[in-house]
Amino acid sequence: MTMFATAAPAPAPTSSPTPASTSMPAMVSRQTSAVMIVDPASLRAEAIRGLRTRLMAQHVREGRRGLVICTPAKGSGCSYVAANLAIAMAQVGVKTVLVDADLRGGSLGQIFGSPIDAPGLSAFLADDRIRARDVIEADILPHLSLIPSGPACDAAQELLSSQRFAAFVGQVMREYDLAIFDTTPANSCTDAQRVATLVGHSLIVARQDQTYFSDVKALAALLRADKSAVIGTVLTDY
Repeated sequence: MTMFATAAPAPAPTSSPTPASTSMPAMVSRQTSAVMIVDPASLRAEAIRGLRTRLMAQHVREGRRGLVICTPAKGSGCSYVAANLAIAMAQVGVKTVLVDADLRGGSLGQIFGSPIDAPGLSAFLADDRIRARDVIEADILPHLSLIPSGPACDAAQELLSSQRFAAFVGQVMREYDLAIFDTTPANSCTDAQRVATLVGHSLIVARQDQTYFSDVKALAALLRADKSAVIGTVLTDY
């Protein structure tokens, strides 16, 4: 399946009020890139809904409970797509967990206003005394939970290759209808490939007029070689 949806990160919001039908949690700022909350009537939000429709029909309803969001290079909008897709899924009642598996500098905690000192995934993987429930920020929105990346670390590959991470992936995929994983750009390390191998399905994000087709093709080949089914590509447009 090839899946193209144009989804652009939102500019700084104006003073226009949020529509009355939108409930904005206190932890999500109007300056966030969570366009599904701050600008739900926009074309950008509609593009995310189009992506959701395709995923619901061809992924979730097929019983697939995990999806890794990958990108060849930084600046493609990978975290933007991961965050807004997770929100969109939760808005239609899919019990979703959004996992920031970019242990080298994840940004999902910033998008959703997580506490700066939140332990996150890196701390959980590095310390056996920390339990999974200690790093899950439950119900940040109805039907949506968040696991931030935690402090950036130099041992990301080792942590993501551990049995503890493999067990964690299995746990969240059992406990949620859909687990969405944001990952580190693939041109800087092989972290995304490791996560995609465990989860089994991946979605590639590319940026219009910046990402090379050859890089997308190469990443798709690597993911498939690592036994992760690439279900499509999302093209972002700034």
